[in-house]
Amino acid sequence: MRTGPDDSALHLWYGARKQGLQDTSSVPGADLHAGESGARMKIAERIAIQGEPGSFSHEAATRLVNDAVIVPCSLSADVFAALAAGTVDAAVIPIENSLAGSVSEHFDLLLAHDVEVRHETLLRIRHNLIGLSGTAIADIDRVFSHPVALAQCRRFLAEHPKMRAHSFYDTAGSVKQLVELHDRGAGAIASAAAARYYGAEILEADIEDNPENFTRFFLVRRAGETGIDPAANKISVAFSVENRPGSLVAALSELSAIGTNLTKIESRPVHGKPWEYIFYVDCQIRSLDEGVQALEVLKPHCAMVKSLGCYREGIGTRE
Repeated sequence: MRTGPDDSALHLWYGARKQGLQDTSSVPGADLHAGESGARMKIAERIAIQGEPGSFSHEAATRLVNDAVIVPCSLSADVFAALAAGTVDAAVIPIENSLAGSVSEHFDLLLAHDVEVRHETLLRIRHNLIGLSGTAIADIDRVFSHPVALAQCRRFLAEHPKMRAHSFYDTAGSVKQLVELHDRGAGAIASAAAARYYGAEILEADIEDNPENFTRFFLVRRAGETGIDPAANKISVAFSVENRPGSLVAALSELSAIGTNLTKIESRPVHGKPWEYIFYVDCQIRSLDEGVQALEVLKPHCAMVKSLGCYREGIGTRE
């Protein structure tokens, strides 16, 4: 991928204001009710996402919450701040991509706030080259998108050397911007939903390098506000271990001893304490009681243990 020189159009793009948390009366499409049931409700839940309407987070939110009113935020920290302040009912965040890996910042934010994961969904990520209606692929010499999306479309970009790739803060935001600027020389890489939402056109569909591209999304609520799903079969836990030989092995062995299946482990540095780490694990559980037991067996070996939530495991489709 090549990066082109700055010009007036690029200055407009990079200087554009990123949309932050707003009252939903001023959010384009905030009254769009797009839940799976399609039924309208008198009271719809306000769901914060990082990014613009039409993003993959928007799509995940409508799968997780019927008739969600989407509240877009510029930063992930703003999403959690809105949830903590009670200005939204819940948040939907990406936590892991099957190709790009974990969203480390979101692990830190889950630990730092008094919130709980309540649901999970897996979304098949399909990238599309999007332009203004009537634009030909040959007209595109600049392509904008989130850096992760650009990285997942390297083959397509290599096949079109005229197109210079430029990082933007959001996939859907790149579509919004090219429509607002009416920039016929620019394209965006984003979802089909983003093209529909902003009235743009898909110039080429499914341009991602690898079709096995899924992202896990969490639905996050304030702790204690809703009950745990009785069918929950997964738990996410954060813990730190004592700084002594074998402490991590001992903690994980306790989980194995009760038959809990560890499906993921990730470490994150403790801010302000060099070479100390928080471990994040996902475990499959056979009952809510097993989830409670998993927390209890960890405690003797850990300086800190926190449940990030019990929820039903998401199932991905290729639709």
